[in-house]
Amino acid sequence: MKTLYFNDEKEWLEARLCKITGTRLKDIASKKKVDVTFNDAISKKSDRKLGFYELIAERIGLPDDGEDPMSRGHRLQEEAIERFEEKTGKAVDQTLVVWTRDDDDRIAISPDGVIGDGIEAVEIKCLSTAKHLQAVIENRIPDDYEMQAIQYFIVNDKLETLYFCLYDPRLKVKDFHVIEIPRSLVLPDIERVSIFERTTLAEIDAIVDELLSI
Repeated sequence: MKTLYFNDEKEWLEARLCKITGTRLKDIASKKKVDVTFNDAISKKSDRKLGFYELIAERIGLPDDGEDPMSRGHRLQEEAIERFEEKTGKAVDQTLVVWTRDDDDRIAISPDGVIGDGIEAVEIKCLSTAKHLQAVIENRIPDDYEMQAIQYFIVNDKLETLYFCLYDPRLKVKDFHVIEIPRSLVLPDIERVSIFERTTLAEIDAIVDELLSI
């Protein structure tokens, strides 16, 4: 694994171009193409829809405020990592980096936090209150972020544990929750998704080569 360091967010964003990152992977690999299973090992998926949790959020006076989850996460990330450090006693490095695979730097992930020399990592999500409550109560990573969690392990072969953290400071209870994902839990998914990514990149290479030869 290679670690790329950046001085500012503009450089960081530019470095993510032309790469399959954790956030982009979900837009490429649909459930129909790559079925992942690790989430079911953490908690069986509930039949409850999001509207169920929206009603709970409204009952406790916290309806959706319309803020984009990415903007909220960016704004609250440092605060959330402080909560993680308090809860676990682990020191987290928040340096702006991108991890890429040694054998193909187009397979990448941008960790929110790194512990030690990269054997553990932290991913922060600050979702709407309804989605936060659903993830916390079901102890389950939202479907939209399953691929992102797997990508951490695909990119970093020495990663042992990913801490998927959910934070909503508007809540007076259950405002912070950590889902611990060990490598052993995602091994079958790593293999399937990794093969899919490499096949996809090869298809893209072929199409680009054909277009450039016209």
